[in-house]
Amino acid sequence: MVKEDSRRSFIQQDWRILFGLFLTIFWFFFLWVFISRNVGWGSFLDLPIAEMGAFLEGAFAFLAFLWLVIGLFIQQSVLAQNNEELRRTNLQSEKQTHAIAATELNARQETFFKIAEATRRQLGAISGLLFISSQGPIGDNKISVEELAEVWKQFASGDSEVFSRMFLTMAGTSDTDYADLFYGTEIRRRHADNFLVGFDRLIKLARDCDTDNIILDATIYSAHGLLNVRMREMHPDIKFEQITGTNSQEYLQRLIETQSESL
Repeated sequence: MVKEDSRRSFIQQDWRILFGLFLTIFWFFFLWVFISRNVGWGSFLDLPIAEMGAFLEGAFAFLAFLWLVIGLFIQQSVLAQNNEELRRTNLQSEKQTHAIAATELNARQETFFKIAEATRRQLGAISGLLFISSQGPIGDNKISVEELAEVWKQFASGDSEVFSRMFLTMAGTSDTDYADLFYGTEIRRRHADNFLVGFDRLIKLARDCDTDNIILDATIYSAHGLLNVRMREMHPDIKFEQITGTNSQEYLQRLIETQSESL
């Protein structure tokens, strides 16, 4: 495509030059005939310098104007070609910029998943310690040592959210006091605060590498995320802002409007 445009531009310029050469030759032939028939070459050569200069000035004024116009058209064509080349270069640069941005985003996402896995394990351990403090032998003693050992085996096998799910399942019991579970003692409060800090840092990393809120939504609505919501709601000293992801109603409304426009 670029070669065809260059060839077309060259043909246009060559056509103008050939046209100018043709008119120049024709003009010289006209001058030769004019001098031969009206002045004579002998009389022409005997003209005073001033008269000959005036004649030549008038004779070549046409050629000067002709090549000036041709030069302007050629220059205009070259400028248009340069602008087109600059536009292609800008488009190429824009594509490279998008590619670099996509590569950078992909690198940030890969880094996030590596950090997120370690953070989820950390949050799982913190929720496990909080569970022991509230439900184990040093807490309300609702869970036996054998049952705790079995749950820790699940955690060790890779289920980092097992303790968070156990906290969430307590919502069905009428005697569940989450404020006491999370902040009833100094050690429980320390575990709960550590959980909040770790999860908030994970949310910040998710926002930095997620343009469509897919990673953010998955993080918020995980077992750790739902437990984090309860901890934030029950905190005795801090009133946290709500962590928001994708607004489902707005998202579905956009789909409805898009389908309506396509009909």
